[in-house]
Amino acid sequence: MSKTRKAYFCQQCGQESAKWLGKCPACGEWNSFVEELVVKSPSGQVVDARSPSKPVRISDISIETQNRILLANNEMNRLLGGGLVVGSIALIGGEPGIGKSTLSLQIALQQSDLKTLYVSGEESAGQIKLRAARLGGVNNSNCYILPETLLENILLQAGEIRPDFVVIDSIQTIYTEKLDSSPGSISQIRECAALLMRYAKESNTPVFVIGHITKDGSIAGPKILEHIVDVVLQFEGDSNYIYRLLRSMKNRFGSTDEIGIFEMTGNGLREVTNPSEVLITRHDESLSGSSVAAIIDGARSFLIEVQALVSTAAYGTPQRSATGFDVRRLNMLLAVLEKRAGFRLAAKDVFLNIAGGIKVVDPAIDLAVVASVLSSTADIPVPQDWCFSGEMGLSGEIRPVNRIVTRVSEAEKLGFKKIFVSKYNRKTPELDKLKIDIHYAGKISELAEALYNYKR
Repeated sequence: MSKTRKAYFCQQCGQESAKWLGKCPACGEWNSFVEELVVKSPSGQVVDARSPSKPVRISDISIETQNRILLANNEMNRLLGGGLVVGSIALIGGEPGIGKSTLSLQIALQQSDLKTLYVSGEESAGQIKLRAARLGGVNNSNCYILPETLLENILLQAGEIRPDFVVIDSIQTIYTEKLDSSPGSISQIRECAALLMRYAKESNTPVFVIGHITKDGSIAGPKILEHIVDVVLQFEGDSNYIYRLLRSMKNRFGSTDEIGIFEMTGNGLREVTNPSEVLITRHDESLSGSSVAAIIDGARSFLIEVQALVSTAAYGTPQRSATGFDVRRLNMLLAVLEKRAGFRLAAKDVFLNIAGGIKVVDPAIDLAVVASVLSSTADIPVPQDWCFSGEMGLSGEIRPVNRIVTRVSEAEKLGFKKIFVSKYNRKTPELDKLKIDIHYAGKISELAEALYNYKR
């Protein structure tokens, strides 16, 4: 007979303890331990009757030439490193309603030449068909829908159908009869993920697993879940905006320096092949406080609009607010402007917004943020055919950024006439071949003088 005992597990990292602890000794999280039932097999019982593996020389290992499946979604193919690897397991996370289930069902419906199995523990078959009708894929006879939460039944049906591609929506709703704990618990997620990984490797069937996230943005469940899977993709973006970023956090078969950009429409997620054209607003007339930055996110370069509003503080304490940008870095840039360029912003409210609802961490956006703040302060618009790419230092110097040729080429391709970069990028010989006017600046005071003839 199996032995049952109680134990406490950390919901963040999966650390096990015999008693409840206020603080996890492994990850340092507070109030994260929950009680679960653990079923242990008696000693001497055979747990796995498969024949043991034997070591093989690496030179004797053969690799299949067709080990990737090309999806009908080019953004996903690029994110996955050139297609879906057979026998791999990928995890997709993101905020509720951001498009995880929509993208997964859309991929399953688009693969008309592959037999796909879509397992849902959250929706009925009728609800999934309503969503499939909106996506325009109800006529796909190779897509099978299975509303089920018991993992043993899922693996049984997968063994009978033998699909080429499996989607699990979501891992928090799936449970196994081997454990007495409820679905979504640490032990259930860990065991179900391990069984799905074994199924994927033994049957050479790629598996997509959708995972929920916690309030701080990390994927719910033990950290071992992200270690088990081969690929971790995470959705970013505000649900109030139509654009979504799918970022590769882990990829055993490709680069993690990749992002996919999608537009949420009534017919599903549409691929955005040229993000610069949709993230830049062309105004009929020039407006102050707006500038364009040439940034790089992952391996892609694109241009994005930065908006700033500087006004006199209506209350005693000035407000500092930023959307899509780190507010602490904004405070640093404002301090540099006051100390190194002489702009009095201590009694001003400063609001910053990155157009499109996208979060930017590239330091090359610093120059555009400073230009927008200066433009709003002086109430003088920046010409719409100018853009910026440079990092700001604490001493007021404009620091060079990497891959400057790619950034400048993107600006030239979109018709911009002038771009401001660091003077330390002048050593790059490829810049001389470009036709766009490149203005080299070394300090913040030089930028203010070039923009508005301001001299301290």
